[in-house]
Amino acid sequence: MAVRLGALAVVLGATTAAGPVPAAAAGPASATPSPYAFADGAQSIEGARSTGNAALLKPGGTYKSSLPSSGKVSYRLDLDAVSNAYVSVTAVPSPDSTVSVIDGVKVTVQDAEGNTCSVDNTSFGIARSPHPVAAWGMREISPSRALCRKAGAYYVSVERVDPDGEGSSPDAWDLELVAMTEPRTAKTGPTSAPEVWNSATPQPLQGEAERRKGGAGFTGATPIDQGVWQDDIRPGQTLFYTVPVDWGQQISVTAELGSTDSGSTGYTPDALDLTLYNPARADVADVGVGYNGGQNSGSLPPLPPVDHANRYAATAQVSTLRFAGSHYLVAHLSEGVAGTYGDGPFPMTLRVRVSGQPQSGPEYAGESEPTGVFEVSDQDREAAAEGVAAGDETAMRALAVGGIGTGSALLVGLGVWTVLARRGTAA
Repeated sequence: MAVRLGALAVVLGATTAAGPVPAAAAGPASATPSPYAFADGAQSIEGARSTGNAALLKPGGTYKSSLPSSGKVSYRLDLDAVSNAYVSVTAVPSPDSTVSVIDGVKVTVQDAEGNTCSVDNTSFGIARSPHPVAAWGMREISPSRALCRKAGAYYVSVERVDPDGEGSSPDAWDLELVAMTEPRTAKTGPTSAPEVWNSATPQPLQGEAERRKGGAGFTGATPIDQGVWQDDIRPGQTLFYTVPVDWGQQISVTAELGSTDSGSTGYTPDALDLTLYNPARADVADVGVGYNGGQNSGSLPPLPPVDHANRYAATAQVSTLRFAGSHYLVAHLSEGVAGTYGDGPFPMTLRVRVSGQPQSGPEYAGESEPTGVFEVSDQDREAAAEGVAAGDETAMRALAVGGIGTGSALLVGLGVWTVLARRGTAA
């Protein structure tokens, strides 16, 4: 019966406004933080203690695995000699686990001869609040690098940064792994990062906030574009958003945490953590917003426009802005806030600015895996405007119903009810 009522509610809910109603409109916050939402259809695999038994990660695939409290686990990539390959690893501690300040996840990529291609790690920070964090590994074909250029097997090792640190609990963590490939460019382009770009700190975007409920994982991230967006967030909760940023465009974001009338006093450093990830889920930049019960805000550092040549920069904040596509904003409210100010929820506002006109990017000699991951499509822009994930046909149909008259929608709803009732009777 709940399924039938839900189907009718989708249709009838569209009649409450004259125009389309975004499917991600804010609803009441849940009593407890939602767990991380792994990708639907993610293949479960086991990390190997030896590279000789490492499971294969196929480009375009998404996988679910686990990380023990100590030691490394390994996975394998089979690569050609021309494509860049990226693997993102999202580590998901359980909400009741504890972590040290420097604990986190470390990802290393090596070739079959033991040469290190890349190393990256991400930590939980001074708030010591367990939440999903991601690090990436890559095999990059670079004119300045002689190693890691051959076709063959490459190995991705994953480990905790500080499993024995003070306050770290010996729990196994869940992992979500995503493998991607980027084809070579058809023509040789610049081999150094742009030296001149507008590095002035932009003013936070102004305007009335629109409610847009955040997702619970990378795959289910809620699309947003330039604008002022608001949602409620609870201590220990992590919200995911995605923003299309095209070639030549520059993103800036300010995060605000609203005040509380609890009357409590105290200070939580980095209470609200906001991290920007690129389309390959590499950590670009982050900002921590401290909290003492009054409103406070913080902004990401100035970031350059997206440019293929940024990959040659020495700093990660520049080199990670190397391709167009859906970038991710991940907001986490420290569980420590609850001890002083209660379970909330607390109002969070994101002021997102995407400046600059889209430019033509490099001409690739082939397709990426997954297809289209390093580009911004018209469908991506439409999804960001509506708050509905691209490809979510059910939600888009609901939006379409919102554009027809109330009477027609009611007739459609009654038709759905009749069909479902008949199916129930037949069953």
